[in-house]
Amino acid sequence: MKCKEDIISQQTPCTNTECRKWMNYNKDLNCCLVSVERHGNLTLVQVAERLGVSHVRIKQIQDKALERIRIRTKDPL
Repeated sequence: MKCKEDIISQQTPCTNTECRKWMNYNKDLNCCLVSVERHGNLTLVQVAERLGVSHVRIKQIQDKALERIRIRTKDPL
């Protein structure tokens, strides 16, 4: 993505909070694409530590997101 390339080349955190890839984590330039590129996949505990919340809360968010995906991908009867 051009956005990711721009923030990496400039080494300045992204300020586009409307972007679906934006996250509030300056060490990875506020971009989840940068984070994945730098660190690979993270465990729920690692994500929780980075965001300053419990791993249980991350699990709740993950479960809700997966449920939304299941609902959206169901074939209409």
